[in-house]
Amino acid sequence: MIQNLKIKDLPQNERPQERLLRYGPQALSNCELLAVILRTGNREENIISICNRIITESGGLNGILRASFKDFTNIKGIGNTKAAQLLAVVELSRRFKTFKSGLEYKVLKPEDAANYVMEEMKILYKEHFKIIILNTKKVIISVEEISVGTLNSSMVHPREVFIEAIKKSADSIIVCHNHPSGDPTPSKEDIDVTLRLKECGKLLGIEVIDHIIIGDGTYVSLKERSIL
Repeated sequence: MIQNLKIKDLPQNERPQERLLRYGPQALSNCELLAVILRTGNREENIISICNRIITESGGLNGILRASFKDFTNIKGIGNTKAAQLLAVVELSRRFKTFKSGLEYKVLKPEDAANYVMEEMKILYKEHFKIIILNTKKVIISVEEISVGTLNSSMVHPREVFIEAIKKSADSIIVCHNHPSGDPTPSKEDIDVTLRLKECGKLLGIEVIDHIIIGDGTYVSLKERSIL
């Protein structure tokens, strides 16, 4: 059986690492690239077969980016070491997509804010509520997580939101959260929470300039919809 064939038994020019060195990484399939990272299979199955199963059972590359340590170890043939390697690859991918080269990141329009948090938030399984803290020039100072769970007025208390903004000497903030369903359409609760925070911000002198709702590669800006 092919799955029992060891990589070293393949002709040298068909082995993933040798193909990468000869033709470049773009010539390799997703499975082969994963095999180069994980390197070895086991007595029952070679690494190519294992990597095919990882991709299939995870639901493709997007599924791998969403997977947890437990998700990986639940796959046959994946122990702690390979699960740790996969998590490291996932985290590097996330960091690469959000890397800003240490330069100031200025928010001039809703799309700028959405792009800043999109890669990290679009793959989350639960709703995460965060605030983007801006200075007087609309440069991002930091992004702070406020709560995790279903968005409602009890989960998002103005005290927790604005204490972080005050600590960072915020001039204004953008609130944002994700919809794990992938549909960023705002709910009534989303709108109510936003308007409540905006009123609190007026009292404190910290403007809530937008609420960005993140879907699966898409977003909705309550400012663009004239709700704010």
